[in-house]
Amino acid sequence: MNEIPVCMPKLTLQATEATFVEWLVEDGETVEEEQPIYSVATEKVESEVPAPAAGVLRHGAAESEEDYEVGTQLGVIVVAG
Repeated sequence: MNEIPVCMPKLTLQATEATFVEWLVEDGETVEEEQPIYSVATEKVESEVPAPAAGVLRHGAAESEEDYEVGTQLGVIVVAG
């Protein structure tokens, strides 16, 4: 099995961090590539972030309304094979 990291995206050119809002998919659920799996916000933008691959989503330690640096791993998608 492979694990694909789910990381805090860079939403704007100036952004170095963003606020994790919520998971849109439960831990352990199967997701499709490009399916929105969590939402994040900056002062200017709120966005739903798509899954980078199809597989089973495993939440990390990300907490609602907490700020995380761009690139911080929030969870993983476990891909069979």
